[in-house]
Amino acid sequence: MNHGQALIDHNRAAWDRQASEVREWSRPVDAETIAAAREGRWQVHLTPRALPLDWLGDVRGRRILCLASAGGQQAPVLAAAGAEVTVFDLSDGQLAQDRAVADRDGLSLRTVQGDMRDLQAFADDSFDVVFHPISNLYVPDVRPVWGECHRVLARDGLLMASFYNPVVFVAARDAQLSEQGLIRPQYAIPYSDLEDLEPAAREAKLARGEALTFGHSLGDLIGGQLDAGFVIDRFMEDWQPQPRFLIDRYLPTFLATRARRVG
Repeated sequence: MNHGQALIDHNRAAWDRQASEVREWSRPVDAETIAAAREGRWQVHLTPRALPLDWLGDVRGRRILCLASAGGQQAPVLAAAGAEVTVFDLSDGQLAQDRAVADRDGLSLRTVQGDMRDLQAFADDSFDVVFHPISNLYVPDVRPVWGECHRVLARDGLLMASFYNPVVFVAARDAQLSEQGLIRPQYAIPYSDLEDLEPAAREAKLARGEALTFGHSLGDLIGGQLDAGFVIDRFMEDWQPQPRFLIDRYLPTFLATRARRVG
């Protein structure tokens, strides 16, 4: 498998499967949550804890792109709160969850399928906010994402993004080491399931139908936003509520930024 269409097809199928099984990130919000949002009581997430309200402020009438953020969770809430919402995602199964909530609760939102690195479906200056929760680990190159976000945002538009601290990709994935409380560095950043994972482990992951992941450097995750023409004005760390790796117990491995297009 390469970094091209084969990767896109595999990860699309992986997320379509997650949506069909209604897993954690494919579980639509309930009607009560939408009703509360219509009354002004709502919250959304870039990381496990709710996003501070002052990051977004009043969303009524604002054009928001939920980028690689389907699953029936964030976009319907923002639409119910009064935003003009477009959801863009690789997986039509994930997008179907947003459409299902919109149909159920009478919401107006648009869904578009595609690769987060290519937003040619949208004209320049199309949005006031790009809301981009943890998802760019599924593409090998994150800088094109920032470039496209800059292009489709209006002047002074906001990019809200989250991603993993790249330290989560460094350690050997050895259950015995974890049981002993040991972390053994094995992988360098940037990390790639395709290039760095041992062949047997990679083939097993492919056979299980799991999405392939990539660990980006902070230079690309944060410096890439600055290089694309953004100014970062908010930063947040958050803890993994259900640690998967030993390192999750010792530092907050979720990172989130709010950046403004200034040019």
